[in-house]
Amino acid sequence: MQQKNIDRHKVLIANRGEIAMRVMGACRRLGIDFVCLCTAEDRASGHVRLARELAGDDAVYSISSYLDANEIFSVADASGATAVHPGYGFFAEDFRFARRVLRRDRPMEFIGPSWWVIRDLGDKINTKRIARSLNVPTVPGSDRPVYSEIEADEIASSLFEFQASQGIVDGVIMVKASAGGGGMGIEEVGNFNEFRSVFRRIRNYAKRNFGDEGVLIEQRIFDFNHLEVQVVSERGGRNHVHFGTRNCSVQSTGKQKRIEVAPGFAPGVVPYTFDAARVLSEITEHSLAMARETRYDNVGTWEWIITPRGEPFLMEVNTRIQVENGVSAIISRVDGQPVDIITEQIRLALGEPLRYGQEDISFEGVGIEYRLVAENTANRFTPCAGTISRLAWADHDWLQVHTQVPTDREYEIPMEYDPNLALAIVWGGDLAEAKARGLEFLDELVLEGECGSSSDEFYSNIKYLKAKTGGLLEF
Repeated sequence: MQQKNIDRHKVLIANRGEIAMRVMGACRRLGIDFVCLCTAEDRASGHVRLARELAGDDAVYSISSYLDANEIFSVADASGATAVHPGYGFFAEDFRFARRVLRRDRPMEFIGPSWWVIRDLGDKINTKRIARSLNVPTVPGSDRPVYSEIEADEIASSLFEFQASQGIVDGVIMVKASAGGGGMGIEEVGNFNEFRSVFRRIRNYAKRNFGDEGVLIEQRIFDFNHLEVQVVSERGGRNHVHFGTRNCSVQSTGKQKRIEVAPGFAPGVVPYTFDAARVLSEITEHSLAMARETRYDNVGTWEWIITPRGEPFLMEVNTRIQVENGVSAIISRVDGQPVDIITEQIRLALGEPLRYGQEDISFEGVGIEYRLVAENTANRFTPCAGTISRLAWADHDWLQVHTQVPTDREYEIPMEYDPNLALAIVWGGDLAEAKARGLEFLDELVLEGECGSSSDEFYSNIKYLKAKTGGLLEF
């Protein structure tokens, strides 16, 4: 492939906070101009200050909402942007938005997978079909909407039998409206005798609310570890590599990740009841096989659940950069040199070749990423609305901290958005060193503020992160 001159581009960063700041840094490394967006709630955000420092006041455009596509495209035209980076969240996995970027009167490049890849892999049913066609293990259950009670009974019966074979005494299956989303139209069923009435209820709910009475039936898996495989692919879908695995099992009650560790297991260090090295090899090979089959063409994450017996099941594919990309990058080397996955994402999306193969990639040490959040972990991780008065940490050569929170003045937490305050990424030569350094960082960290009125206690998740560090990568 002929190398393209990417420094002619100007990237519109259609996101906020730390991801916007990291995209700015990647653009700078590539010699690419950028502009960013800012809402009224984000005037004090570090991403706005950094944009002005790096590129001047003209690099910041005020908008009313990060979710107004028309505003975003107006800024693109006013600024002369030639590419759009959606970050994560917002429009990152909206194939219609990605398609519009390419097909409008003034086409631009979408920094992410091609819109048809987002469409095809964003459909969980279609993803399951593709996986099964390649003998990639998926969560047991239906791979298409079920309408027939007879078929539903057969699937439910087989799932309860499967769970019994796993040694699960009180098995549970999930009954979901196939056209639903956001947790709507989902019930758990604990025995076969209750199943038919639940199936009918969900089918009627789906028809009434979504206009489609199709139902999905899946096994509910307990006590699993949540692993991910970081895939990076060349535009055109010809060349694919992985940047290892990561473990994202430490999550809030709302299934929001709080600690990520790379690699995903520690064979020979943590005692598993299964061959952990084999499992890591299997999920990376399965993920690359699907990337090849679908002609995946940018950065993406294959999400897996691993049972206590070491059985992997593919959950879904996230067709975007993820918050935890940095913990994979911190242990990855290309030809012995550090790699930045966001930088790779941008240059590949703008048409440059991959330039390296899997044999050129190596891994060193262990990375831990902490998500620092103002929240009451003892009360269902309830966010703390208020003001940060002080955020400080000690610098170390093994530590990266990414935050939009200013460290030289107060910062009001905008509750309109994701409550993450900062990401801290720690590197260690092995798991023990990474955990020790992680605890050292958390002990040195200063995070103070007021939650609501000045009389309210300020909550953060620092104690929770400390408590979870000791058992990382264990079942």
